[in-house]
Amino acid sequence: MQEKYEEKTARHLQKISEALGSGTKNQIEGMLHSLTGAEIAELLESLPLADRLLVWDLVDPVIEGDVLVHVNDQVRASLIKDMSQTDLVAAAGDLDLDDLADILEDLPDTVIREILTAMDRQDRERLAQVLSYPEDSAGGLMNPDVVTVRPDVSLDVVLRYLRLRGELPEMVDQLFVVDRRGRYLGSVKLTDLLILNPGLIVSEVMDTDIPALQADLHDSQVAQEFEHHDLISTPVVDEHGILVGRITIDDVVDVIRDEAEHSVLTMAGLDEEHDMFAPVVQTAKRRWIWLTVNLVTAFIAALVLSLFEPTLEQIVALAILFPVVMSMGGIAGTQTLTLMIRGMATGHVSLSNAGAIFRKEVAVGILNGIFFAGIVAAIAAWWYQDYKLGAVMAAAMVINLLAGAIAGTVVPLVLKKIRIDPALAGGVVLTTVTDVVGIVAFVGLASMLLTH
Repeated sequence: MQEKYEEKTARHLQKISEALGSGTKNQIEGMLHSLTGAEIAELLESLPLADRLLVWDLVDPVIEGDVLVHVNDQVRASLIKDMSQTDLVAAAGDLDLDDLADILEDLPDTVIREILTAMDRQDRERLAQVLSYPEDSAGGLMNPDVVTVRPDVSLDVVLRYLRLRGELPEMVDQLFVVDRRGRYLGSVKLTDLLILNPGLIVSEVMDTDIPALQADLHDSQVAQEFEHHDLISTPVVDEHGILVGRITIDDVVDVIRDEAEHSVLTMAGLDEEHDMFAPVVQTAKRRWIWLTVNLVTAFIAALVLSLFEPTLEQIVALAILFPVVMSMGGIAGTQTLTLMIRGMATGHVSLSNAGAIFRKEVAVGILNGIFFAGIVAAIAAWWYQDYKLGAVMAAAMVINLLAGAIAGTVVPLVLKKIRIDPALAGGVVLTTVTDVVGIVAFVGLASMLLTH
């Protein structure tokens, strides 16, 4: 059975840590030579700063650039700070233009100038083109290094051209067909070049069904196109249909992984580019904003609860039981919120079908509320020998699970409408809603029914 990626990374990390502890640098070098740039990047992100720099000094200079591309922003900054200008120029100079564009802004100005000076005019123009697009767009993802052919030449001419060219860019599975103005017309698979009659004309065999992506298309939509059409690579065009580059599956895998990390971490108010081993004070400061927001919302819930202080003083059982109501509403709401955020990220949820989703989640909230209301009512009534208390508990449970379902559906849509990331702020808003509704429903009903 193929070893899981996480287990493989953990095994490498353990071996590196043991070698660092014993001071066996030769063993570390041997391990590093067997790893890819992405795997080394995973290891470096998993090491404390001192150990990271020791391992970084042992990385083969040939793949240093590839490693810099794969580590997160903060770790990259710590590695670059430890490198000489000569080493940085050599590492960055070996990268493809799309990868170079990803890290260029992190390099010192002197290094950038030296890299640009060493480039020919065509590569500088291509790099400038990639940098002109947002990082999270098709234009920001694309590699401008493409192989193009004309529609009016034979396959034999194309084959001879490729032999003269000598090599192809990485991950090339098709050649793009363009007219004299550079507009994209279609593509020719490399397999067709090898198996079809060399006398055929390119226009007779080219595939016009491969979608050309607009350069301003968001990277999440790019990933969807690759999924829907099972693509290995696809062309990118500007607003005039001019071919400007290509996107390959390896770039899309990075997008999918980044989106997954973003969704998980931002729900906790964290940043996927943060160094796990950053200094304590720096890490603490980065978490202050959302801790402060949560503190404010907690005080809002406490303020609402304080309005019912006389009731709590009369019925101590309420203080013991109301966290059950709040937590159940919070969990139910979080389930709906998570599904909504995922659906919005994949394009499965929009305003056009939000009504149907809302009705379904409300129905689920009511059904779950009734089911669990019966359970908590029986437990509360048995625990305190008070059937009225059980009834209040049941009613509050239904109300709060319903509130969680409504908030979990509506909150992300509203946040997206006002251009706030639902993954970042949705959890805080949802928790506030379910806490406040849970307090008002449970303690409020208790005030009306149990204190008279």
